[in-house]
Amino acid sequence: MNLIVTGASRGIGAETAKLAGARGDAVCVNYCRQRTAADAVVHEITRGGGRAIAVQADVASEADVVRLFNIVDRELGPPGGLVNNAGILEAQARVEQIDAARLGRIFATNVTGAFICAREAVKRMSTKHGGGGGAIVNVSSRAAVLGAPGEYVDYAASKAALDTLTVGLAREVAAEGIRVNAVRAGIIYTDIHASGGEPRRPDRLGPTLPMQRSGTAVEVARAILWLLSDEASYTTGSFVDVSGGR
Repeated sequence: MNLIVTGASRGIGAETAKLAGARGDAVCVNYCRQRTAADAVVHEITRGGGRAIAVQADVASEADVVRLFNIVDRELGPPGGLVNNAGILEAQARVEQIDAARLGRIFATNVTGAFICAREAVKRMSTKHGGGGGAIVNVSSRAAVLGAPGEYVDYAASKAALDTLTVGLAREVAAEGIRVNAVRAGIIYTDIHASGGEPRRPDRLGPTLPMQRSGTAVEVARAILWLLSDEASYTTGSFVDVSGGR
């Protein structure tokens, strides 16, 4: 499979790209700013005998997304898989502290970017358009269900929108050979917590979870890879919570 993983220079995206490369997929490692980190992911894949390229694109930019898919078409071939992983959050804040500019930034990447990436993927995968089918996995969050009060209600709302995209698109393209599912990640050790101003948040919250620990990026990546695989051939419009029981 030719696979695009957005936001794949670090965290869940990087682990997903590396696992996919190890199983034989040709992987596009998308990144926005961290070129060195993206190149390191590509190097790890190719060192193991896999095929990978790094492509810079800000998914919040429609023009960048179109360019990303065109590059993949040219260098790897049309994608059979898409992982909508790119996502951002900002400093922990209550709703009364959040302005429209912050909402615009969060939703541009987490929602609009995912929609545009899905649009470009469907154009290539759908049997209606001459494609051979494929799979899309959206990386959501348990915050979409829990709301993230006092911390990231805006981020939670963006992930709830991603959940709606998952269900709606799954039903829209199910008869066209495309499966669409999502993984809802819980408290996971990734760099995103530093963006919110609390790098050690997983350490603080881990002991409060039913499994009494936070998760790792590779544990989320394994669920993503399963949803992309033929082992999930009759699964669409579904959610896998990787959250330690949270």
